[in-house]
This record gives sequence, structure tokens and C-alpha cells, in this order.
Amino acid sequence: MTRRAISTTGAPAAIGPYSQGIATDRLLFTAGQAAIDPATGQLVEGGIEAETERVMANLTSILDAAGCVWGDVIKTTIFLVDMADFGTVNTIYGRFMSDPPPARSTVGVASLPKGARVEIEAIARLRD
Repeated sequence: MTRRAISTTGAPAAIGPYSQGIATDRLLFTAGQAAIDPATGQLVEGGIEAETERVMANLTSILDAAGCVWGDVIKTTIFLVDMADFGTVNTIYGRFMSDPPPARSTVGVASLPKGARVEIEAIARLRD
């Protein structure tokens, strides 16, 4: 099995010993993305809507760097600090999905890095 790191300036740089994404065999695994602005390294302001938009933009950049689109995504996991945000996150998330949408899990967590309210990770198929 070969592993190739996926890196883009369109998503925040790793702040620890991990890669933005790893391509292996026929799959791409992304690191969980919080609402960190890649230009500033800071959490975006504006509440759960702004955070979710930034998370999806970060993931889109990683998918693009690997030659993937949202239609290639087969599984996502959403981590939420407050399950009351589920509807808002779900609406924004849904704008990025094509039919059939990927399998998904949503998990309530006590906290996320940098005080983020939402984090999403994805697994996608790599194109030929």
C-alpha cells in the first residue's frame, strides 16, 4: 500500500503531526476540518453558519487538491459541540451533496480544537 499526502493552501495547514489528506490505493481520507481560515489560522467568526461554510470550503479545497469532487465522497463524519446546531449544519452541508449523498455519522462531542462548534471529515474515492 502506498500513501501520498494531500496538501493545499486552500485549507488550514496542519497544526500537529497529521496531513490534510492521505490518498491510498483508491481512497482519500481527509483530516477533520474545523472552521479555520487558512489565510489567518484563526477560527472564523459569525456563528455556526459561518463556521459550517468555512468547514465545507476547507474540505472542498482538499478534495480538489486530490482530484476529487463532492460526488466522489462516500462517507462523512460530523462532530458537533451542540446538537441544537444539527439543522443549520445539515442545511448547509446538504447544498454540497449530490445524489445519492454519502453515508454519514453525526457525533456530539464535549469540545473541539480552538473553540470550534463543528468539524467534518470525509472519505472519497479517487478518480482514475
